[in-house]
Amino acid sequence: MNSITKMEDWADRHHPKWIDYLRVILGIVLITKGVAYVINKEAVMEMFETSEYWVIYYGISHYVIGGSIACGIAIAAGLFTRVAVAFELPALLGSVIFIDMHKNLFALNSELLYSLLILALLLFYLFYGSGEISVDAYLDKHKDKE
Repeated sequence: MNSITKMEDWADRHHPKWIDYLRVILGIVLITKGVAYVINKEAVMEMFETSEYWVIYYGISHYVIGGSIACGIAIAAGLFTRVAVAFELPALLGSVIFIDMHKNLFALNSELLYSLLILALLLFYLFYGSGEISVDAYLDKHKDKE
């Protein structure tokens, strides 16, 4: 048995239900953040206008917005949770390193603490996985019946 299988077995045996509810909340938070970027697209577009690398930023913004919404849905549903978390991690790491670190932690509009909390939860679910209350668990239970 390899180490990933051992890790999954241990996580499945030590997985209280409140962790699943927290995963759903994390997914909803990611969805709302992605929708907030779509609603406030003027602020996002202002970042591109001042940069000579607007094409790169334009591509990154689509990755962040689409990833937040799609990964948020997958994480909330518990569908391919580890894959969705792995896809979302680069966007959040980029946010923490390149955007939030340049602001004061106690500034009025600082999101550094928020981003660090979301990053910690994503790393937690990368290890723990989706849990019992998830589409993955449902599919695993019904795969055995076939």
